[in-house]
Amino acid sequence: MPAKNRVIIDTDPGCDDVLAMLLAFATKAEDLEVLLVSVTHGNVDVRSCLRNVVAIFHVLEKELEWRKEQGMPLGFEGITKHKPIVAIGADAPLQETTESADYFHGVDGLAGVHDSHPHFSPVEDWRNLFERPPPDDDLTRQARSTAEVDVDGPAKSFTPSPSPAHKEILRLLRENEPGTVTLVGVGPLTNFALAAAEDPETFLRCREVVAMGGTVDGIGNVTPVAEFNVYADPFAAARVYALTSPRPSSTMPVPIEGEPSQHLAPYPAGLPGQLRLVLMSLDITESHTLSRRDFNARAAGPAGRGSPLAQWMTAFMTPMLDKMERLHTGHEGDGAALALHDPLCVWYVLTRDDPRWRASPRSPEDIRVETAAQWSRGMTVGDKRPRKRRDSDGEAPHDRGNWLGNKSGNRIYRMMESPGRDLAAKYLLDTVFGPET
Repeated sequence: MPAKNRVIIDTDPGCDDVLAMLLAFATKAEDLEVLLVSVTHGNVDVRSCLRNVVAIFHVLEKELEWRKEQGMPLGFEGITKHKPIVAIGADAPLQETTESADYFHGVDGLAGVHDSHPHFSPVEDWRNLFERPPPDDDLTRQARSTAEVDVDGPAKSFTPSPSPAHKEILRLLRENEPGTVTLVGVGPLTNFALAAAEDPETFLRCREVVAMGGTVDGIGNVTPVAEFNVYADPFAAARVYALTSPRPSSTMPVPIEGEPSQHLAPYPAGLPGQLRLVLMSLDITESHTLSRRDFNARAAGPAGRGSPLAQWMTAFMTPMLDKMERLHTGHEGDGAALALHDPLCVWYVLTRDDPRWRASPRSPEDIRVETAAQWSRGMTVGDKRPRKRRDSDGEAPHDRGNWLGNKSGNRIYRMMESPGRDLAAKYLLDTVFGPET
């Protein structure tokens, strides 16, 4: 029987990306199945992001061995009862130059853990698993998708794919019933944009897109107005957001002349429906945090008893929390905290039936992405005016940009309230380490 929730996680790990994936893999198999981890550029370059994904499986293999030796429940049914595919995706944004957040996450994306704790890093042989020539026919492709890779190490827990991530996304959407697969985007949305451009009708077979990105009512984290994931590829975000519109052409980005571009085609007219997009913006994620006090209270004990997972998490969480303490006021000592930007997306998927999840009163909102401005690249612009929509569309003196037309603009559900700010970190820690005793 399939899991209650089936997801594709598109990621650029990143410390909070790792926390999101650990939450997903630690969830019971009947509640969540991760079909695919698609890797994108973002916090660091795509090859470093891929190494961090493989490192998760490597550490979890060690953790499962340790828990078995200790006579503990194994957990992590996301890799013991399911076997996710891992595929490499885009190494650059759709247009303009590549951005990264290595200044915050470290040059390897995990606060230098590969150098400081090399025994937690996978050996380099795993790279060869992603370099096989792609299959030539559907039978080979189908056989590969279910094959067991006979190698030692982390690939026992995942199936490496040589196909581009956006093509794996489309394949899985075609092979599953419409409305059964949720796309979770916790990095720049380049892979999703590539998939949607190649086959928008198949892309719209997803149940919904749950994306971490943007800020509408608050401030940005890379510029005064922009959040990193959107800033790193505003064209991709704009193209994905546009699929929520009754008329996607009304909010599609305009290419910048003279800039490198993948020249993706416009969406065809007459698409079979609109995308449902749930946005976890900084407006909600910044208030859901994991403090040094709470993390150490749960990780110190297992780490002291030899838990590879607790030791590895401590190795990158400690310098990240130290950095938060240095950079931000109100983060002194045990109060230093890391925002749970990406885990909030997985938490939503697992608990979306909880009525305490509440979108903005304006939802579905017309939120658009700025792609062509000097100072506001990546800004997610929401219409906060108390104005009613009109029955017809068309440029009017009082409505530049068709913000009020019934057929123009995007329709996005921006979450503003969760089941509880204090519950997010507890839910994560209970799932990954087991409930407090």
